[in-house]
Amino acid sequence: MMLSKQAQNDLIGWESHGPRIIKASFKTKKNGITINVIQCYEPADDNNEDIEEQFYDRLQSIVEKRQTKDLTILMRDLNTKVEMDNIGYENIMGRNGLEEMNESGK
Repeated sequence: MMLSKQAQNDLIGWESHGPRIIKASFKTKKNGITINVIQCYEPADDNNEDIEEQFYDRLQSIVEKRQTKDLTILMRDLNTKVEMDNIGYENIMGRNGLEEMNESGK
């Protein structure tokens, strides 16, 4: 996670939750409120449901442990594979996809 000087000064701490999830906590100007940024990289293997389930279980437990008064930002790399057919999605998707789409791309 790359941080500006200001963000480095506001960093309270960070936690690694395995190779795919990191959580960083930042102080805010509002006393007693923290911003938690959770960055995760989802498994790419569509065929291994156990790894995917473990990932989502771990992510869910991290989100559930946050204090409700705090702000949480969840940033995800979905490992989505999309097709070249972008009809109906031209405003948000280019034509540089693959021949097939994975489950995340649907």
